[in-house]
Amino acid sequence: MQTTLNTTFTLIGTGLHSGRPARLRVTPAPADFGVEFRRIDVTDRNSRIPARFDSVNDTVLCTRLSNNDGVEVSTVEHLMAALSGCGVHNAIVEIDGPEIPIMDGSSARFVQEILSVGIATLDRPAKILRILKPVSVTDGNAFAELLPSDEFEIDFRIEFEDSAIGEQQHVLNMKNGSFVRELSDCRTFCLHSDVDHMNSIGLALGGSLDNAVVVEDGKILNPEGFRRSDECVRHKMLDALGDLALAGMPVLGRYRGVRAGHRMTNLLLRAVFDTPDAFEIIEADGAQAARLPGVGLKIDDLAMAV
Repeated sequence: MQTTLNTTFTLIGTGLHSGRPARLRVTPAPADFGVEFRRIDVTDRNSRIPARFDSVNDTVLCTRLSNNDGVEVSTVEHLMAALSGCGVHNAIVEIDGPEIPIMDGSSARFVQEILSVGIATLDRPAKILRILKPVSVTDGNAFAELLPSDEFEIDFRIEFEDSAIGEQQHVLNMKNGSFVRELSDCRTFCLHSDVDHMNSIGLALGGSLDNAVVVEDGKILNPEGFRRSDECVRHKMLDALGDLALAGMPVLGRYRGVRAGHRMTNLLLRAVFDTPDAFEIIEADGAQAARLPGVGLKIDDLAMAV
């Protein structure tokens, strides 16, 4: 069945790139509504932005959405990952600024709020984007593909010159509460030199060691270190889940990314929807519904994220 939130939750935080504080309010929505962002600070034009792959207008450093009136909201991927990973299909996200708060750089705080208010079942079957044949995109040494599978899986590989990150690969079946337990607490990361460059061009103004993992010359600058030895690739998987959620429904297929990022995942979704015989949209049967992200999830699952 489709789901939404039991009730509303509110968060206040700062945008990573803009450095601007914002108030976020996530409310229940009816079946077949999907996820929609609403800029409540915009009153002179349409302020509603559908959370869909074809609303994406920028993927540099984060995923940014825009509507036909040019109203934007950025850094949506961590919240979208939390909604998708908790199995929330329908929600309205109100925000009084241009960027979703970064919180601690992961999805953990969003997940905590979602599980605290609870998830309601709606009397409509869940719709699934079922992959029927392989679709892939390539850009230089970056690669992403979706393959047919009876499960929703993410297989990701990263390669960085800095030895603090290096080469990492992880594979995870996304059914039930695996996102919450295995990925939700993994933070965004960057090189210290990248932070200096971003600051010089007016980005990452809200960044700090409290909301990102920063490495330099083989060392991690955060006093607490990594939360997991492969936290970086796991965060890339978190990002991929959030960007795949912009399909507008759960995906039934295997995602594989190599050195991929927001741009590659968005290009991949566009390629899928441009290839009509590569997918079908179906209503989940009982067995398929039982394997969707979030099914059987408990708030205790968040405590298992270590």
